[in-house]
Amino acid sequence: MIRCEDNSIYTGMTNDLEKRLKEHKSKSKNGAKYTKSHNAIKIEAAWKSKDKSLACKLEYQIKNLTKNQKENLIKGEKLSIYLHGKVDCRRYRKCI
Repeated sequence: MIRCEDNSIYTGMTNDLEKRLKEHKSKSKNGAKYTKSHNAIKIEAAWKSKDKSLACKLEYQIKNLTKNQKENLIKGEKLSIYLHGKVDCRRYRKCI
């Protein structure tokens, strides 16, 4: 989850956090359309998973949360509070 200049939160997935943040900040062709117009600032939260399929499932579920719920995840609330029954939260480990 990336904080943008307008205080919005961009959610995406990658296997290289620092490289991806640089792509978003530089507004390169590899950066997301959203961050080109919302100016990415920093990584606020990230979770590791064993494979891309699990990462896609988590990304989808987080994107469907409210802004307030995303802010609470950034502050340290557990995924299971919002995603219990939607994904197996034990398969993800918060790394930021």
